[in-house]
Amino acid sequence: MLMRTDPFREFDRLAQQVFGSTRPAAMQMDAYRAGDDFIVHFDLPGIDPETIDLDVERNVLNVRAERRGPAPEDAEMIVSERPTGTFTRQLFLGDTLDTEHIDASYDAGVLTLRIPVAEQAKPRRIQISGGGTGPRQLDH
Repeated sequence: MLMRTDPFREFDRLAQQVFGSTRPAAMQMDAYRAGDDFIVHFDLPGIDPETIDLDVERNVLNVRAERRGPAPEDAEMIVSERPTGTFTRQLFLGDTLDTEHIDASYDAGVLTLRIPVAEQAKPRRIQISGGGTGPRQLDH
């Protein structure tokens, strides 16, 4: 369904520890399958929904969002611990997902994507004929 590895995420984490990079961390996410849908939640607190960009090219989903600093440009910043800037995440989706019908919503700082499982990937009944007793139904 979804590639579980993100080689650049670990590299970013290591670079941030070693070099003290101020580059924003990747957006945290949860992903799971519920029935005929694949659900992904991204934590994006304080993000203006107008700055969220989603696109799918082939089976690669790109998520981009921007958090601007809260203080005006001429303000003297006393403490700045919340990351600002552009956040990006890339997901490699399997062929079993219907990327034409992705539903996205943003509520309480969480971006939720609902990606349906493609019809051809859903379990189906196969009819068997022969054996003199007529057709039978098998569940798979």
